[in-house]
Amino acid sequence: MTQRSVSSRALRVGVTALALSILAGCSSVKLDDNVPVTERTPTPVGGAGGAGGAAGAGSAPVDNRTVVPVQTPAADASQPPASVGRVIYFDFDSYTVKPEFMATLEAHARFLNADRQRRVVLEGHTDERGGREYNLALGQKRADAVRRALALLGVQDAQMESVSYGKEKPAVQGSGEEAWSRNRRVELVYR
Repeated sequence: MTQRSVSSRALRVGVTALALSILAGCSSVKLDDNVPVTERTPTPVGGAGGAGGAAGAGSAPVDNRTVVPVQTPAADASQPPASVGRVIYFDFDSYTVKPEFMATLEAHARFLNADRQRRVVLEGHTDERGGREYNLALGQKRADAVRRALALLGVQDAQMESVSYGKEKPAVQGSGEEAWSRNRRVELVYR
């Protein structure tokens, strides 16, 4: 016998023993068939025009307070839900949309597909490293990558505009990976 067949057989024996012990434990529970059953008449809940009718003697007091509806401001139909992020971040010297941002892009695509009159500007940005021309080109590639992803999700080309600001509009000032990682982005701006 090989080592593998011995361990496989031991595992089967252990699983079988465990199953038998569980079944034996379940069969040892004694149920009492003589448990008394009590019938009760339901008591109505009193209220203004409720199912309980008029309040009689021994009834609970009626609560005559009214519920005031909450007034919420109307959502701006031209803006996506507030819970949807509007920034897609990129790795250094990359214009590949990361998988972690696909859910965000799918939410924006649903929003744009629901109303073909909505328009979005995809603003590409880079960190401060590199020359002006290089960063403008990289920002444009990032904006175009987001545009292609949205197009694959059904957004019409006429609804999107991609522009690049390169390193000219940093989200965070400073030099260092923390600032740089926040500046390598595409922002979705609705107009």
